[in-house]
Amino acid sequence: MSEGESNGTTQEPPLPEVALQQQPAEPVAVHHQKPLEDSVPFSSQAPPVVQPEMAQLPQFPYEQPPGEQSSLIQSPQTQPASDEDSMVGNSTPISSPTEPDGPVHDYPTLAEGASIGDELAGLYGDNILAKVFRTATKSLTGEKRFPDYFPEYVPQEGKDFGNYTLREAEFWTCGFFPGTLSLLLERAIRFPRKICKSNDDTSKTNDISIETIRLHLQTLCDTWTRPLHCMASRTDTHDIGFIVMPSLRLDWELNGNAQSLNSIICAARSLATRYVPTAGAIRSWDLLVKKNLEIRDQTENMIIIIDSLCNLDLLYYAAEHCPDGQKLYDIATSHANVLLRSHLREEKLVPLSKTCYTGPWYSTCHVANIDPRTGELKARLTHQGYDNESTWARGQAWAILGYAQTFMSTKDRIFLRAACGLAEYFLYRLETAPECIPMGSRYVPLWDFDAPISDSERPLRDSSAGSIAANGLLVLSQAMAALDQDDLAGRYRRAAIDIVRELLGFAQAPEKVRLIKGSANAIEVEDDTLRTFDAILKYGTANNNQYSKRRYANHGLVYGDYYLVAFGNRLLQMGLV
Repeated sequence: MSEGESNGTTQEPPLPEVALQQQPAEPVAVHHQKPLEDSVPFSSQAPPVVQPEMAQLPQFPYEQPPGEQSSLIQSPQTQPASDEDSMVGNSTPISSPTEPDGPVHDYPTLAEGASIGDELAGLYGDNILAKVFRTATKSLTGEKRFPDYFPEYVPQEGKDFGNYTLREAEFWTCGFFPGTLSLLLERAIRFPRKICKSNDDTSKTNDISIETIRLHLQTLCDTWTRPLHCMASRTDTHDIGFIVMPSLRLDWELNGNAQSLNSIICAARSLATRYVPTAGAIRSWDLLVKKNLEIRDQTENMIIIIDSLCNLDLLYYAAEHCPDGQKLYDIATSHANVLLRSHLREEKLVPLSKTCYTGPWYSTCHVANIDPRTGELKARLTHQGYDNESTWARGQAWAILGYAQTFMSTKDRIFLRAACGLAEYFLYRLETAPECIPMGSRYVPLWDFDAPISDSERPLRDSSAGSIAANGLLVLSQAMAALDQDDLAGRYRRAAIDIVRELLGFAQAPEKVRLIKGSANAIEVEDDTLRTFDAILKYGTANNNQYSKRRYANHGLVYGDYYLVAFGNRLLQMGLV
């Protein structure tokens, strides 16, 4: 991912649509995958929605002509079947958010005299390194050299409290724990003073040399990434980017391991086999099965989920390193363009800050079903959110990060505007959280912004949505800074920091651990509390949809922790701490 490049001016002609290379002549075969454990079927009663055309975009910064409505998405001239079928205004919240009283305001800034490093000290304490180290080592006991199963979530109650539940290596989350190890290795190599900072001069962690930590991390990274190479040839999943990129990219960049780069390129080509030229997009899932609905037929249905945007980074990265890179680049860009039409829902603009983005705001659905033969949008659904019309917080976060990264790879501002509109709506829903959400934890998102709150004392959150969104906001701040949009750059940077500060204050598990020096350069882990909790963050929600075959919430999530550590590394790379 490269930082955005400034053109030095804000006055520019309207931007053209993305020009794609000619698509392959015939559709690429799509390989079938096993049925998903939790999948959303297509409702046969859902009315079809006419596929809209892309609108001509205004120049950036957004300036709307008087009396004219402009958008990334433009509805066709034909009359929709109902208001719910319209691309604009089709996502009225189930319960209206709290409208704040008083004047327009800016986001809170850091406490007076405090630095970002002070405010976010928990990102760099030895607790994070110690927890990851313990999880990595306790899974490799006896003669086991490489892991067979990978961490997914940590229950907050019940007999398995505090211990990672492991999943098979083929599961979509298997790349995040090796990725977290790789992020810590990156700190040890590039930012050694931040790998396990302790302000306590008597801390036993201070007795361990950085060389010892680096050697142990390198060994663990090699061990946990080894099983991922054989995943690169899989064509049965669109999540191959999540599986290989978090660890193999850093293995290539830090160690120059050509095998990791080759696996990335192989994985990108595998993902490209799921591209359907007639629809201009990548098929996310082959089928969806839930308690109430089903989608099985692939000739008339094509399932695309919003998470897919964050797998495009695999295609863009591989495109820079292989002869057929232009094809991979074009597939990724075409897919991102399709999701502008299929997933984004324009929302009412309600500025709560003098520095907010005033272009169109968007929420996103989780799942879209389109016709693979024409690309026509058939239905918008959810798989893990409250319902089809609600705004699932993690889906919104995936969209922010995905479009921000896509802009960084393409420099096409259609994606930047989408990311800004998604970010503003996300921040608006945080700011207007129900009254039962106290100040000091409003930036820890509810699991779904429109879901009814059944327990006002303990509203259901999703900390992983916060850590993902914070990364997207930080990428957006870099893009805005490169375009000399200093107000927006500062706004998104401050918002990202505020989210992570409240994640650390509200959701960081109090069951902390620390590293101690063992004999013969060994490293051991010591608990600070009587109970242990393997994850860094609590209060994640994997899936709370009422029709899911498996609902589970209130736990640590491996990808929530991964994006928290990634945020800390982004701050280091930006020189902010």
